[in-house]
Amino acid sequence: MSQSTCRSSTGYEIRYQPLSGRGPELAFPCDARGQVPLDALSDRARNNYLYARAVVGREYAAPAVLACDLH
Repeated sequence: MSQSTCRSSTGYEIRYQPLSGRGPELAFPCDARGQVPLDALSDRARNNYLYARAVVGREYAAPAVLACDLH
């Protein structure tokens, strides 16, 4: 997943920004505490999420939990 996942009914997303400024920004639906519903993710999204989480500080900055702007 990348860009914005705010189409989710959770109302929040967790975003990982690449430290290098290159590479994709990754974003995943989550709750207000930043907990991601892993079972609801596709295999690809789950793998991307677990990868980003594992390389925080090396390839990605610490994630930010953001409220979605639901219209």
